[in-house]
Amino acid sequence: MHHARQHAETRTRERRQRLAHEAARLMAEGGIRDFHQAKLKAASRLGIHDDASLPRNREIEDALRTYQRLFVGDAHAEGLRRRREAAQRAMEFLAAFSPRLIGAVLDGTADGNAPVQLHVHSDDPDAVTRFLEEHHIPAETRTRRLRMDRERVADLPVWVFSAEELSFDLTVLPHDALRQAPLSAVDEKPMKRASAAQLRELLAEAEITGYESDSLR
Repeated sequence: MHHARQHAETRTRERRQRLAHEAARLMAEGGIRDFHQAKLKAASRLGIHDDASLPRNREIEDALRTYQRLFVGDAHAEGLRRRREAAQRAMEFLAAFSPRLIGAVLDGTADGNAPVQLHVHSDDPDAVTRFLEEHHIPAETRTRRLRMDRERVADLPVWVFSAEELSFDLTVLPHDALRQAPLSAVDEKPMKRASAAQLRELLAEAEITGYESDSLR
């Protein structure tokens, strides 16, 4: 009985790994941005339908990093650097709204279609609208539902626009959200965020790492 249970657990673990890597491939090659959609499509393709074998979002994210490192390499690193530098300029431009970088550009999984996602903060949501209009930036408005904590859900205004041939996605949050980030859809923990100063440090670290890698070739 013990060996049978071990064997079943091993099979489930192997299936989770296969599904995580297939979901990561679909996200990297197919432009799928939603973890749930990617894992269901991967399960359908591999013919795996038991819920116990479905990987967690974090497992897919880890597999996505591995895929990008192995199969995209320098092109991924260059695209990520370009987006982070554009994010830095955008954050300087939006400094009055205490911007924070979030999402794939921050965590390093951004592909060629990923927008630069920022949280901006104001207790007057129209202040961001006026700011964009004053600077003649045409933007589309949307709404995004975020979990602010375990009890509260909020529908928040979002502004989407293009600059430097990249897409930017601004979610407008109340000022007190600076103290505690909304919960991530990946792991239901507070979202990882970076201030302009933290992003500058990240860019500097990446430049040093890139220089060291080049010197070893």
